[in-house]
Amino acid sequence: MTKNPYYRGPVSDHFDGTRFFNPGGIAPFGFTSVMRWKLKGQRARWPKQVDLPEGQARPLPRVEGKDLRVTMIGHASMLIQVGGLNILTDPVWSDRASPVAFAGPKRAIAPGIRLNDLPPIDVVLITHNHYDHLDGRTLARLHHAFAPHFVTPLGNDVTIRRAVPLAHVSVLDWGQHLAVSADTRVTAEPCHHWSARGARDRRMALWAAFVLETPAGKIYHIGDTGFHEGINYRAAARKYGGFRLAILPIGAYEPRWFMRGQHQNPQEAVEGFTLCNASFAVGHHFGTFQLTDEPMMEPVDHLAAALEAAGIAPERFRPLQAGQVFDVPAG
Repeated sequence: MTKNPYYRGPVSDHFDGTRFFNPGGIAPFGFTSVMRWKLKGQRARWPKQVDLPEGQARPLPRVEGKDLRVTMIGHASMLIQVGGLNILTDPVWSDRASPVAFAGPKRAIAPGIRLNDLPPIDVVLITHNHYDHLDGRTLARLHHAFAPHFVTPLGNDVTIRRAVPLAHVSVLDWGQHLAVSADTRVTAEPCHHWSARGARDRRMALWAAFVLETPAGKIYHIGDTGFHEGINYRAAARKYGGFRLAILPIGAYEPRWFMRGQHQNPQEAVEGFTLCNASFAVGHHFGTFQLTDEPMMEPVDHLAAALEAAGIAPERFRPLQAGQVFDVPAG
């Protein structure tokens, strides 16, 4: 029997004793399909490097009261400032989203915040273990600078501690929660994705979305997800009632036959935004690392078209480029 190097626990509705899975969902494609895509895909040509549209941001030390601020670092890396906490999501400052520094998807735009310009970081949310979301080199730098509290789904603590042996890590299963301050709670919720650090550990660590319940309102953060007929969005709306802010992926979706089960497209993100009953949204997971076939800024154009078709004002769903800041209205 295959041994899971990350997690041992009881069988559940999303764990078979060795591997995690998406209940009623789509399993990731295997090697043959990957090669079909790589050999027959129509990969757009991205520029090697683009300038930050507004330069690098210099964040405030803290954001208090009912204010809520999101600053884009790039891809799925963001600084969320709320309730006096500074929270990073899936931080990657490395030049490549890869296990090695000399190969793999290369950054096409500089980080929107210099790591040395970060305010004191309290919490780091890591949604899953793909290299564009969990970067050991960055986590080691953050631990050295701030010793933050890392929060991640089941099994990812092993990978984090390989990079940061003394890290303060909390692990959550779907539906579990913990307090990260006196008045802010984090809950892991389902999303439709998968995990792997190599060829032999597929789906052996869990993936998750996170809900932040804060003094300034509820935030629904998804790192990666397939749309999955909107099932998880509807469930989140039923459980939480709605959100001040949803942080939703909008890129890395082509070709659809291959990516549909793991990455929603902008049209699906707009539908998810509506289904989860969010007042505002941030679009991310585009324009930084070329992982798939679509042009660099196509997600932004397709998001604008989807919002117009749905009759949603564009200021309610902001696709943030690196360095851009969104002060989220109270709703």
